This record gives sequence, C-alpha cells and structure tokens, in this order.
Amino acid sequence: MEDPDAAELTGPVFGVTDVSPLDADLTRRHLAEPLGERITVEGRVLDRDGRPVRGQLVEVWQANAAGRYRHQGDGHPAPLDPNFTGAGRCLTDDEGYYRFTTIKPGAYPWRNHVNAWRPAHIHFSVFGRAFAQRLVTQMYFPNDPLLPYDPVLNSVTDERARARLVAAYDHDLSVPEWSLGYRWDITLDGPAATWTEHGR
Repeated sequence: MEDPDAAELTGPVFGVTDVSPLDADLTRRHLAEPLGERITVEGRVLDRDGRPVRGQLVEVWQANAAGRYRHQGDGHPAPLDPNFTGAGRCLTDDEGYYRFTTIKPGAYPWRNHVNAWRPAHIHFSVFGRAFAQRLVTQMYFPNDPLLPYDPVLNSVTDERARARLVAAYDHDLSVPEWSLGYRWDITLDGPAATWTEHGR
C-alpha cells in the first residue's frame, strides 16, 4: 500500500439525493452473496442533550472480510470480493436511528510500524446541515485482540471516549439465521461526543 492513510481517509461522499433502502444493505447489491460474517449495525445519531437528530445522512465504508478495501490506494494482497463494494448510506429516521446490513470487516496490515495491523472497524461519516459539517469516525468491535495495539484507537486518550468507539453486541438485534447484531450510537457534540477524525 503506497499510502496507508489513503483508504482510511478518503471514503465515499454520496450526497443526499436518491437515498434508497438498498443503499443501507451492503450484502444485496451484486449478483451473488459476499463472503464473510453478515452483521447488522444499528444505532442512533444524538445531539449533546441526547435528543435524536433526524434526517442525517450517515455513510459507511469498510474493508471486506479479507481486510481489503475496494480502493485504488489499497495494495494489500488480500483478495477483493467481487460481490462486496464496502460502502453504504442511509438517512436517520424520526428517532435518530440508522441501520446497516453488511459483512464484518477483516483486519489488515497498516505498515506504519513493524507487525502493525488495524483491527476490524467501520468508518462512519455523518453530515450536519451542510457539507462543511461532515464528521468522520470509526466503530470497532468488542473483544478484538488487536484493539490494544491500534494507534488510531489509542490516539483517543480519554478512556471513556475510547470505550464509546467500541460497539456492543446486541443479541436482540441479531437476525435469526441471518446476521449478528451490533449497537453503536453517535453523539455529535457535548461531553459525551463521539471521537471524530478532525485534526488528525
């Protein structure tokens, strides 16, 4: 990978026109099923007072199950999945909820130090009322053994803020014989704000 930050920081920006329900299901856009563990990720976008933020464009992008981004800057020799693009979007509902069906991403080498691996994570982008208000963050998975070694996660020095970047497994959100469920809320500002990549 020539620039390890390329796939990390240059995710899709779709805009807000023509958002369809299919955009939130990253597993049903191709002729065949993608490879990997199917997951459902749901949460709420909230303001500093815990109120739902309605009508927000939420975008996600991620590596495939083998740890490879469909991005020209990703030179990791893991296979590309022809049935997985790794990008999606949706609008929050009246209660601030978003929901995606996708594949759990794989870890991948980052090459910024010896034996450096990024843990499984999904990038999230949330827009405010204007393009300049875009916030970008990352969601991690519980009990991932790579979390203590990740320089991005560990750059968040506040322990509580770092813990808020890790999703919770939610058995009630799991779909029988279809997907495992993870719950992850995004708070846009205030003392409980979700860490964002501004100033990184």
